[in-house]
Amino acid sequence: MNKTHLGNGLSSPELHTPERMITVDDLPVARTEIELSAPPTELELVNDAPQTRKILALVRLHTYPLGIVVLDGTKDRSWHLHSSLVWSVMREPINAHLAADVLSAVDDIDSLHKESQQVPECVHRRAAVLANPPGITVIVATRERPDGLRACLEALLRLEYPRYEVVVVDNDPVTTATSQLVADRFTPAVRYVRENRRGLASAHNRGLGEVKTDIVAFVDDDVIVDRHWLTGIAEGFAADIGVGCVTGLILPAELDTPAQLLLQRHGGYDKGFAQRIFDMDRHRPDDPLFPFTAGRLGSGANMAFATEVLRRLGGFDPAMGIGTFARGGDDLVAFFRVVVRHRLVYQPAAIVWHRHHREMAALRKQAFGYGVGLGAFLTSAMVHEPRMWMELLSRLPAGTMFAFNPSSARNRFRYDGLPTDMARREKLGLLCGPTTYAVSRWRTRRTSVPG
Repeated sequence: MNKTHLGNGLSSPELHTPERMITVDDLPVARTEIELSAPPTELELVNDAPQTRKILALVRLHTYPLGIVVLDGTKDRSWHLHSSLVWSVMREPINAHLAADVLSAVDDIDSLHKESQQVPECVHRRAAVLANPPGITVIVATRERPDGLRACLEALLRLEYPRYEVVVVDNDPVTTATSQLVADRFTPAVRYVRENRRGLASAHNRGLGEVKTDIVAFVDDDVIVDRHWLTGIAEGFAADIGVGCVTGLILPAELDTPAQLLLQRHGGYDKGFAQRIFDMDRHRPDDPLFPFTAGRLGSGANMAFATEVLRRLGGFDPAMGIGTFARGGDDLVAFFRVVVRHRLVYQPAAIVWHRHHREMAALRKQAFGYGVGLGAFLTSAMVHEPRMWMELLSRLPAGTMFAFNPSSARNRFRYDGLPTDMARREKLGLLCGPTTYAVSRWRTRRTSVPG
């Protein structure tokens, strides 16, 4: 199901992102991936076009993502023509990764693919996780989007992970397109279930009822998962004790249109390339609005939970999410409830590629819905975690300034270059969110049916 946001919830986006080096005149942008321990002779491009001027390159080391570099697409594709730029941008992350692996720093990029007798620590950690991997069930909620779903499922079935299954939840379908797709192309590898109650949260809860594994992971039907995605999820759960949720890195699958570039530049989904642990104790970030800045924790397009933790929380709030009157915020509420009770890990090694909306009209429509979902999130969070009321009230003045003051750290970046009507719609939606949630909650209870 489509779940595009115009940002990251109540979060503080980085002021300098690679996408800001790309202009509308550079579109469409190709993308590539570079593994520094075995760099390609020539760059292999996705979304390549004759007029390609910029290349968005995901740089990895030992399969782990280090960052994004924007390369000159007008040059020849030979690696040696681009390696010096990659080194100049990524030198510090490269040597930080080597230090964490208890390996010596390097002075040039070519040293990275020379043979070494020492196995990196990250490889040891991954091997330890895969020696006894937890079973994972992947839930894909969808509604009348068979083309996108097909690509999503094809990528899921190529995962390099030994113990997982995939369940498609067809939400309030009006045709048989999804059921036929699964039956014709993906059975028995993919299971199909149907949820008649409209709404993304209800679809996810239906999928949760099918889970028999220790971990349940969720992706949207408009993403393509990296082959190591579930391995990254498993590593996230192994990162600390008491982990109830793991979220991952979300990168743009394509930057072809002005609308896609606008979304990526004004928030997108990217939460960075460093693993982070969040809780209310020793891993509490230096953020006066935490834990109400749930958008910094991740996105529902790429999230996983300890199955029993999510079930004890009652699953997702069915009054929220795409397809309900509240429009969104169901993922943020789940993150909030986990982090105040357990521990949440943001794991950049769990990568998915998201297909953003291509049309500006879709983003304008989404702006109001995003604001509504954010306001609904705060309301639902207080309904389900009433003990957090005092924390919310103590942070309300700073939160109001952060959300609405044009000069706040959030809005100086967020609305710079954003069409005025979209910024206005989002703020209006935020104000309407609490009332909208109340109506949606009443509707959900009124129409509640078993299963």
